[in-house]
Amino acid sequence: MSAPLTRLSRLLPRRPWLRRALIGAGATLAAGALALGLAVAWYLPQLPSLEPVTTYQPRQQLQVFTADGVEIAAFGTERRVFVPIEQMPPALVKAVLATEDARFYRHSGIDWLGVARAIAAQLTGGMRQGASTITQQVARTFFLSQRFTPERKIKEALLALRIERKLSKDKILELYLNQIYLGQRSYGFAAAADTYFGKPLAQITLAEAAMLAGLPQNPAFANPITNLERATRRQRIVLARMVATGDISAEQQAAAKTQVLAIGKPREAVLHAEYVAEMARRTVVERFGTEAYSQGLRVVTALRAADQQAAWAALRRGVLAHDQRQAWRGPENQVELPRDDAPDLDQAAGQALKDVRDDDVLRAAVVLAASPREVMALLASGERVRISGEGLRRAAAGLVPKAPDELAIRRGAVIRVMQANAAAAARPGEAAAGPWGIVQWPEVEAALVALDAGSGRVRALVGGFDFQQQPFNHVTQAWRQPGSSLKPFLYSAALEEGVMPGTLVNDAPLSFGDGWQPQNSDGSFDGPITLRQALTRSKNLVSIRVLQQLGVPPALAWLRRYGFESARQPSDLTLALGAGGTTPMQLAQAYAVLANGGWRVSPVLIEKITDAQGKLLFQAPPAAAQPDEAQRALPARNVFLVNSMLNDVARYGTAARAQGQLARGDLYGKTGTTNDAVDAWFAGFQAGVGADGQQRGLVAVVWMGHDQPRSLGARESGGGLALPIWIDYMARALDGVPAAAPLPAPEGLLREDGGDWRYADAAFVPTIGLDADAAAAAEAAASEAGGAASGAALAPQSGGPALAPSPVQSPTQSPAPSPAPAGASPLPPAAAAAGQAPGSAPR
Repeated sequence: MSAPLTRLSRLLPRRPWLRRALIGAGATLAAGALALGLAVAWYLPQLPSLEPVTTYQPRQQLQVFTADGVEIAAFGTERRVFVPIEQMPPALVKAVLATEDARFYRHSGIDWLGVARAIAAQLTGGMRQGASTITQQVARTFFLSQRFTPERKIKEALLALRIERKLSKDKILELYLNQIYLGQRSYGFAAAADTYFGKPLAQITLAEAAMLAGLPQNPAFANPITNLERATRRQRIVLARMVATGDISAEQQAAAKTQVLAIGKPREAVLHAEYVAEMARRTVVERFGTEAYSQGLRVVTALRAADQQAAWAALRRGVLAHDQRQAWRGPENQVELPRDDAPDLDQAAGQALKDVRDDDVLRAAVVLAASPREVMALLASGERVRISGEGLRRAAAGLVPKAPDELAIRRGAVIRVMQANAAAAARPGEAAAGPWGIVQWPEVEAALVALDAGSGRVRALVGGFDFQQQPFNHVTQAWRQPGSSLKPFLYSAALEEGVMPGTLVNDAPLSFGDGWQPQNSDGSFDGPITLRQALTRSKNLVSIRVLQQLGVPPALAWLRRYGFESARQPSDLTLALGAGGTTPMQLAQAYAVLANGGWRVSPVLIEKITDAQGKLLFQAPPAAAQPDEAQRALPARNVFLVNSMLNDVARYGTAARAQGQLARGDLYGKTGTTNDAVDAWFAGFQAGVGADGQQRGLVAVVWMGHDQPRSLGARESGGGLALPIWIDYMARALDGVPAAAPLPAPEGLLREDGGDWRYADAAFVPTIGLDADAAAAAEAAASEAGGAASGAALAPQSGGPALAPSPVQSPTQSPAPSPAPAGASPLPPAAAAAGQAPGSAPR
């Protein structure tokens, strides 16, 4: 027997209490061991499969990108960016291990020394210590709840032991670093780095790594956004632990403590493509189900980031310019504020703006003081702004002493303010040094879509003024009357019936038996003019006479070649005035047929979809290198003649500003304004012939109107509203693109001296709506003029001054009754009697 045991055997008879204590301790240990064994036997069969960790598929957001790699949006409740263990910053790994589990690489899932320390601290009343290893935290995160119970702790330990047998230490650490919740909807350290510091994980400093490593203990209430002081205290603890473990020196610790950290909200996408993001989201969820929100799918769209930003900025500038001409409608709300000397004034003002959505340009503000000479307001950001002089002009009606309550700007009024040059900025935050002015949120909506004419790739799409305010996508969902922007396609149909650009058509009054007397928008009549001149000036009466000559059924059949739906077009002569229905996207597809030389294209929004590992799940078919002539929608000569007339429109017609401001001759297009200026359009394109001999170009269509159809203003038009947006966008989209040479004339055309182009092998209709004497006189006058008016701009020319644009012509009257297209809002009988055409509204 050993000496200790001998001494113990001698003491036991003399000290009975010791014997009883030892027996009690032994019994307790035996009972504990038995209980633990029974618990293990009971819970072991209940443990879940380890498949979630052995075949780890991180829940990652659905991400949407432009074709050039700029992120548009991310969808999903968990913000996570998976980073392999070998790409984790060493400073972060050391910080996490020093804080959470310094013996991670030395234990087998349970750190018995850590357990002993935690028990000792509990018994002695010391600081409570956690004994869970990283492996146990992985087990808890993947399989168990966060609620502390004996059952959870037993299962956690058993799972940790099993995980250690199945996975390597590096793999377990990788799971932890990518899966752990770190506050602000961020899962994993890569997402947290973006959330709290706005940078990739690879770029974080030691100080930032230490702050991140301190988050797992209390991510909801100790993160640097919700409580920077508490997060800083945790950072100091992490740095001290790293010194204690020898991972950093005291000098590095001191340097990290002095670094000032830039804490902010998660990075927000600066590229405004919300409507495209929603289209992509819907497409992916329809194809892959709601699991797409957590599978890390990446959607690459056809958008070009620069084009998209230019389109968004141009549309906003155009809408705001229109709203500047509207009457003051009054503040958005009125709230009560405490006295000026109250300590909680700023807090109360901020509370008033809590539920008001702020905007990059149209900033929400609450008025602190107001007079006819000056307004002091507080922005949602807490900044105070002073508005005076010209900045008050817009809201002058609300600043007079006896202003009506609905218009009055008083203390507590919630208004919108804008810096004078903010609307001119191409990106949010640019050019923010101008004086402030009072503005209002626009009531009008607008849309812009741009397509590559050859491939149908969507290069830019803006479905409305603001997605958050109105998510309805006007590009794809709003069926509106196209007005005169439809005329080129009717003239295209007329070409096949011998009505050529040089055909003389009588621009004279028309009257029908049902009382319909259509007018030109300016109320004047030009008499006999050529078809080319009529399109350039957008003459309604000429269009009606051409459609009479052609017939409505053949015209509808020809429109189908461009992609228009006959069911959405009227079956009477109002078709000549664009009284049917189309969407901006459909109209862009139709103009693409002209821009690419005669082929139908389908819009392509999504280029490809890949999973989290980069596996290709979907890819759009590439555009054909050489179009198939068998698939041609229009004869080449027909396209050439229509384009030659559209080029004249953009040079000296209703869209003369296009070539005048952009100073290039390869532009084509047509304005459109419906009755009473309910809808304003411009549809056009840039086109040229490439080195491969194929015609291609960029198509863009702009629309403006109200969701509930009503007039945009007595003097408004497509040329005044939509065209400036188109020019603004094209100026950026075509920057650096050289002007194309004139489009070459295809076979099958002839042009007599001093005359216009016409088909060489088809009957020619010389006049429409003229008797023999009038026709002879008109032809003689045209001959004496040498065709100058009819053939002045048969092919594009670069540069050169543009004539002042003619007033935009639009349908002013249309016969009732004509059935409203699907999605239309028919007008009441009184409006129909007044000759107003129905306008379509989203629903």
